[in-house]
Amino acid sequence: MPRRSADRLAVQTAALGAAVPVVVAHRLARLAAAGALPSARDRREFHRMGAEKAAAGFASWQAIGLEMLRLQQGLAFAWWRALFWPGAFAGRGVPALPRDTLLRLWSAALAPIHRTATANARRLGRGRR
Repeated sequence: MPRRSADRLAVQTAALGAAVPVVVAHRLARLAAAGALPSARDRREFHRMGAEKAAAGFASWQAIGLEMLRLQQGLAFAWWRALFWPGAFAGRGVPALPRDTLLRLWSAALAPIHRTATANARRLGRGRR
């Protein structure tokens, strides 16, 4: 499992690293071209920039919270089993954190940001509709 989590995180990070410069370059060029009086289309895009960042940030925090809840439930269940069925962990000790906990947590946190940035790169890369 840790290998799969590490692979997923690596793919997300690489895709994000490729998408972000495209989006930033497009939006900075658009900001510069719009000047002091942006068109209605430009104003919609500029508003969308902030709204998407806020939505992706909130979704990221929610993903972290859900992943932490799953982790806490798993640990609570393991300790509960150890308390009432001591033989369940005979010779192995009570499990602690899974080895890929931080990888899964980081991947869950990065997923909404990755989804938004790559969608923007695709949308903005298509050019004018």
